[in-house]
Amino acid sequence: MEFSALKYENDKLVFIDQTKLPDEEVYIQTDNYERIAEAIERLEIRGAPLIGIAAIYALALAIKKNTDEFEKAFERLRKTRPTAVNLFNALDQAKKFFYLSESNQNFNALLEFAREYHNSEIDYCNKIAKNGSEFISAKSNKPLRILTHCNTGSLATGGIGTAFGVILELKRKNLVEIVYACETRPLLQGLRLSSFELAKNEIPYKIITDSSAAFLMQKKLIDFVIVGADRIALNGDTANKIGTYSLAVNSKYHSIQFYVAAPSTSIDYNITSGNKIIIEERSPGELFHFGKHSFITTKINALNFAFDITPNELIDAIITEQKVFLPPFDFSK
Repeated sequence: MEFSALKYENDKLVFIDQTKLPDEEVYIQTDNYERIAEAIERLEIRGAPLIGIAAIYALALAIKKNTDEFEKAFERLRKTRPTAVNLFNALDQAKKFFYLSESNQNFNALLEFAREYHNSEIDYCNKIAKNGSEFISAKSNKPLRILTHCNTGSLATGGIGTAFGVILELKRKNLVEIVYACETRPLLQGLRLSSFELAKNEIPYKIITDSSAAFLMQKKLIDFVIVGADRIALNGDTANKIGTYSLAVNSKYHSIQFYVAAPSTSIDYNITSGNKIIIEERSPGELFHFGKHSFITTKINALNFAFDITPNELIDAIITEQKVFLPPFDFSK
């Protein structure tokens, strides 16, 4: 691919501003943890695994000049997004490392920890792609018509992607006829970001409106659905971008396999079911604004949940770097 979602270079975090894609490929360079926290809140950096990676780099940069900044930066970064468990897992691991010994309480040690964490997420993506493609190709040896939602590629993970990584690996096996990507209202991650990555990887695709998905299923144009997850409960309930639950319900009705692909860092070992997951509610203005552009000027009352919960009984497989988990799911073992 000819772009980098996020990297540490010349003592700065360099990341692509995802709010400007696909029209502008703008890179931000900063060594300020507050700027990185703002980027996560503004969705300049987004995607559960990538948020976790960015947060640890931000922690390292926070203590570059003063180690006393660690706790302040830690608490600031924890408040950026409430739903993606990767953020909290990453920060908690970094905090445990920092206080493990005095030799860890410096910039270079924490930066090296961040790099290792980043590399592990890249490795997870590669293994998810392998596990998922082998599982799916064992069921069919013909080119497949795939439906996906939101964005799950490099822009969300730092590696080749979760659900997108599986699609990419299937493409390498000549098993992709076409990918239908939901636009993903209201911030259009599918329209803007998935189209960008699909085009970069020369994968045949069409963007569809979110409300078209069920009709494509009815017309027998979809072979399977694959999505990511921002958090997975111990019983296999998953939180993902709003609209995922609708796809799962429609998949079940039309007898279409529904798969979730995510790293083990997205599993929340502290919650037993999806009803305990905090769902982020974002500004209603996102429904009728994008960036500086407003679709309307009239004041409108709106409700804007960023995620929804898909019950485990609607999921046919959860693909991780460890293996492909099949129902009944139990991640407590």
